[in-house]
Amino acid sequence: MLRSILLFVLVAAGTAFSPLPKANARSSTALNMATEVKVGDKIPAVTLSEGQADYGRPEAVDIAELIAGKKVAIFAVPGAFTPGCSKSHLPSFITAQEELKAKGVELTICIATNDAFVMEAWGRTSGGADAGIRFLSDGNAELSKALGLLIESPVMVRTKRFSLIADDGVVTHYFPADKEASDTWAPNVLAKL
Repeated sequence: MLRSILLFVLVAAGTAFSPLPKANARSSTALNMATEVKVGDKIPAVTLSEGQADYGRPEAVDIAELIAGKKVAIFAVPGAFTPGCSKSHLPSFITAQEELKAKGVELTICIATNDAFVMEAWGRTSGGADAGIRFLSDGNAELSKALGLLIESPVMVRTKRFSLIADDGVVTHYFPADKEASDTWAPNVLAKL
């Protein structure tokens, strides 16, 4: 009897301290294993959030609907207000808005996994929103997963740094940061258009 109780306690203790499987482990794994986006891929219909002035309720934005029928530049950063993103990547697109428009780009979108309030504040304080850039939150990392550009970290999931050009929702140019972060900055994008 004592042996049975001891065995029960050991099994129960082992189970109690075992990691639980994720609720959506199957779908999460499938999304995390998405192939990295490439030229010719279609931007998926994913709902992102756009923060509003004065802490207004964020608005849902279907990225596929937003870019339908347009030539757009989309760039993503690992985090709003981070040094590399704030000092280099974002400013390169702010200063390149007129040149991008001259090359036929109708809309520039900045994406990060920060929440919509942070993205709105970053757009407003950086001058990016005034330059015409839309700042969208991929807070659930759905777009990042679908594009195969997810970075998982102990703090939060983030998006890999990238830029792309899409025409009517189809990727025509893709710029990863595999070698250098500057490969994703606006001057490199402009040089290829």
